[in-house]
Amino acid sequence: MYNQLYSNLRTNPFYSYLMYLNNRRKNDILYFKRLKELRKIIKNQALETFFQPILNLNSGETIGYEALNRPAATNLFSDTETFYDFVGQSNQVFFFECFCRNLSLKRFIERYKENKQERTSLIFINIHPHVLLDSNYHSGETLQLLSVLGIEPKHVVFELTEKSAVTDFKLFEQVLSNYREQGFRIAIDDVGSGYNSLKTLIYLKPEFIKLDKALIQNIDQNREQQQLVKLIIDYAKQSSTKIIAEGIERLEELAFLCEQGVHYGQGYALGKPKEEIKPGIIPQYVIHHHEISPINLLLMTV
Repeated sequence: MYNQLYSNLRTNPFYSYLMYLNNRRKNDILYFKRLKELRKIIKNQALETFFQPILNLNSGETIGYEALNRPAATNLFSDTETFYDFVGQSNQVFFFECFCRNLSLKRFIERYKENKQERTSLIFINIHPHVLLDSNYHSGETLQLLSVLGIEPKHVVFELTEKSAVTDFKLFEQVLSNYREQGFRIAIDDVGSGYNSLKTLIYLKPEFIKLDKALIQNIDQNREQQQLVKLIIDYAKQSSTKIIAEGIERLEELAFLCEQGVHYGQGYALGKPKEEIKPGIIPQYVIHHHEISPINLLLMTV
């Protein structure tokens, strides 16, 4: 009897509407709690900044670092992906991006000074494409900050994620031309992840193409991945673009990428993200990979 009443209640349109309102209320409460937490994080600069080295796969030299800002895990943000997903859905994207840009640059210089290294390395800063198109985003502010910190624009690479689709390519091309005239360089991230790869590359003409880690994982064993990477390498040669392979975690992957002539690499096999500025390391026998067969490479250890 009770089961029948409950079943009838659930199929009642009024009950469904009440459930909808209840779920919406819960989602709204969660949203505002997370928004409050985000603002608190920004106010207190409660982000940890890590720097992951990017290496020249031919010489082993560390040519730059990608700045990665990570929040501490909380009940509201269980992991970094959840945190950044929320930021993208909130009305704080522009403000947060500017905050992260400034924080990354300041900490980059502070930690360089701590290690007493020369500031010749590139720094890759992740920027949402829509932020560069925002009328509130003034490039002069970035130049002013760089001047104060003693960083030349030619050492700064704006890394644009390909997952954030660009719709007005003509306008975006004009915006990027303005930044290039000031000395900045452009990298397209996540290439090969299944979005607007070809169109993005053709229109935006980046100085760097960052191959998505999903394309690099086990590439030595996957013919389809190999074919796609070879196509991108051919494009890069014709357009004078440099390729950075992300997510290199195995020596077999590294060996294949070196054999194909990929310019640069990034991943745990070369150097993990660290708070201090620390160059990556590439095995000496991989530096001269053309003298060693892949089979012999697998028999060696770092």
